Amino acid sequence: MRPETKLVQQFDQNGDGRLNAAERKAAREQRAKDNASGSRRGGPGRMGPRAQASVAATPGPKVSPSDVASHTGVPFYDPKTVRTVFLQFENADWERELSDFHDTDVLVPAQVTVDGKIYADVGVHFRGMSSYDMVGEGRKRSLNLTLDFVHDGQNVGGYRTLNLLNSHEDPSFLRAVLFYDIAREYLPAPKANFVQVVINGESWGLYVNVEQFNKDFVKEWYGSKKGARWKVPGSPGGRGSLAYLGTNVDDYRKIYEIKSKDDVESWKALIELCRILNETPADKLEAALEPVLDVDGALRFLALDNALINNDGYWIRTSDYSIYRDEKGRFHILPQDANESFSRPGGPGFGGGPGGGPGFGRRPRGGEASGISGGPAPRPEGAGPVPGAPAGGFPPGGRGGTAIQGVDLDPLFAASDASKPLISKLLAVPSLKARYLAHVREIADRHLDWKNLGPRAEAYHALIASAVAADTRKLDSTESFQKSLTEDDGRTLALKNFADQRRAYLLKVTPASAASK
Repeated sequence: MRPETKLVQQFDQNGDGRLNAAERKAAREQRAKDNASGSRRGGPGRMGPRAQASVAATPGPKVSPSDVASHTGVPFYDPKTVRTVFLQFENADWERELSDFHDTDVLVPAQVTVDGKIYADVGVHFRGMSSYDMVGEGRKRSLNLTLDFVHDGQNVGGYRTLNLLNSHEDPSFLRAVLFYDIAREYLPAPKANFVQVVINGESWGLYVNVEQFNKDFVKEWYGSKKGARWKVPGSPGGRGSLAYLGTNVDDYRKIYEIKSKDDVESWKALIELCRILNETPADKLEAALEPVLDVDGALRFLALDNALINNDGYWIRTSDYSIYRDEKGRFHILPQDANESFSRPGGPGFGGGPGGGPGFGRRPRGGEASGISGGPAPRPEGAGPVPGAPAGGFPPGGRGGTAIQGVDLDPLFAASDASKPLISKLLAVPSLKARYLAHVREIADRHLDWKNLGPRAEAYHALIASAVAADTRKLDSTESFQKSLTEDDGRTLALKNFADQRRAYLLKVTPASAASK
């Protein structure tokens, strides 16, 4: 991950802990000088291949709060409601300003209006890595809104932070919402629905609205705001694996971003979890972990990741998830990023760029440098061979990539991969492997059955169809959206085709006797 540049303390002349217009101007001027001199990486205009190939976006229609329906009294994450969120920035060049401060600690203030109510001094920044880098200026980028940036306790519908996602790599707009709908049946996971966004009076179209992992989230699920929270940011190098790196806290600070009070005791507890996970023999691991880790929750997390093929998941990136240590000292592993789920296996960082460096290929590479090594573990008893695999299993890693056919990602992929200890260590315990496979099979049997998934997906699709058609800044075509349920568009599998193929494969290769408890 790119480290966040700290600018607030440097440019905060009045000492209020944030930057006003004059202070932001000075910070932007310095950032421009640094960028021109090459002393910092990235910055405005840093785009990937997809952004360079995109046609220019078209400005959306003008919209005012009086033009839209109010949904006062309806829960903010009601799945059948599409609210409109209005943002009014001080500056006309708000987009360039947000770009200038991407990957920094600077929030840009805006007035926000929802359901006719005005929220002053809301902090805004562009969020994301590939979903930002690969999207050009003038197209939809993901937004993070901090309602209580200036005014303590300010919230909309009880939520102090909003994550408005641009549906990067998902022409259906549905993948994250469907993933979290399913995930919440197995473990704590964010709520998600859809909103329309209007910025400085102009429509910027439809966004996916995902709940923040914060004190309010853990209070709702665990009954207390106490405890420690970590975010494991996007890391194509696969560093957030829960590997044991020794006792130096600084080695872990580089990988895991603590979101609660930064105290040494919390870090020591995380380090001890990593030590137990990595150094305890398999025959003693379950007993050793039980007091410090929600083991079945971790198995469910891994089962969802694999069964629904989350290409931002632990199985491929060992990043993009959340960690919570409750007030009793027990850790919980929770999903965080799901817009690239329900997809063929692969993702950014694993394609092999020029000279073998990082790229944006769609298949996972082998080899330890890529974070994917060793291929899958042996098949479970009675499961039979993996369809499409050669005799003796998948080939070892290398520039040719791992031979995964379509959506046939082995549920035991990485079970022998020492660089992914949450998988390899847990699944080395026979009883835990059996429970994990039972979870995988149940998810496939119930949630990938189009008789169950289809009506939900079709209802969401109908709910947002007119908004997507009118969206002039979306990242994919209206045609791709229209096809996204039942027709592949050449780049993305239709949701029904994914569900049907993935379910058939998983029911074939997991033990028929498996039944989730």
